[in-house]
Formats: sequence, C-alpha cells, structure tokens
Amino acid sequence: MAEGTDRLPDPGVPAVARGWPVGDRPTVLRGWEPPATPYGRGHRGVDLAALAGAPVRAVAAGTVSFAGRVAGKGVVSVELAGTGDPPLRTTYEPAAVSVEKGEEVAAGGVLGTVEPSGSHCTGCLHWGLLRGDVYLDPLSLLPPWLLDAGPAVLLPVLGVPDPAGPRAQGRQAYVPRK
Repeated sequence: MAEGTDRLPDPGVPAVARGWPVGDRPTVLRGWEPPATPYGRGHRGVDLAALAGAPVRAVAAGTVSFAGRVAGKGVVSVELAGTGDPPLRTTYEPAAVSVEKGEEVAAGGVLGTVEPSGSHCTGCLHWGLLRGDVYLDPLSLLPPWLLDAGPAVLLPVLGVPDPAGPRAQGRQAYVPRK
C-alpha cells in the first residue's frame, strides 16, 4: 500500500472516486495530516507523485466550483455530485487549468495538467478534500480496490470440482509448474 493508505476510510466520506487524479497508481509522497486546530500546522491533503504536464483528472463527477490562480498557483476545485449537504469538494494544485467555473465534469474528465512548479513540493500534485470548511482525507474517496498495492492475481483452486461438470471432459486443465 502507498504511504498513508493503511487507515480505514472516513465513514462520512463515500468512496465515489473512479480513479486517481494523476496516473494509474501514483506514489503518495506525503499523506494527510489534519491540524489540531483550524489554523494549526498540518497537511490538508495528500501529495501525489506527478510529472509536469501530466493530465489532472476529476476523481468523480461534479461541477467545477473554482478554476483559477491562488497565490500564483493554478487551482481547480470540483463539487462532487450526490455527496450530501454541504457537498464534498476536491481541490487540485498546481494545475494549468483547462476548465471553467460552472462546467460539469465526468469522472476521469481532464481538468488541466500538472504545472512544473509553484507548489510546496516539486514533481507532485496536491489533492485536497473538504466538506464545507472541514478538511478530510482525500484518499477516503477511493474504493479499496484502488488503494491496494497491486492488481488481483488469480491462483489455482485445488480440490474444487470443475463448475463446468461433464462438459469439461476432454479439456485439459491448466496446471502451473513449479
């Protein structure tokens, strides 16, 4: 598992994501570290390894609630459809934004590309999640199969009859060699 993904998801966050915001399974460079107080020290999102120019994708369907620059960095926020009141909102930075406020986006839709610099880390995308003014762990949006360390591997099942029954006669079974 990636660093910071060994926790249980936040029960108040539905696993609505259909993919990662960058890449297929990016390395989590820095995990979510909620501050002890509203203005306290912490990390209000996760940093995902990403090359400059990589597409930044919406993790779930929603409406762009902000697209522009904040403190010199490109930022895009998406209000996620059907996630309660107030709705969940994801943020992505630094991004060369290619969408506009009010635009509807599908899960996996391109929001822009990773900017080469301007963030607190180099070679990363900062991904955040809020409900109202409360920061949450964005990894909670991902279903368990997206958080796992790798793809599923099918193993042979020994001692179980072939479900095809008599139709399987004449067919050779695959037996892995050691």
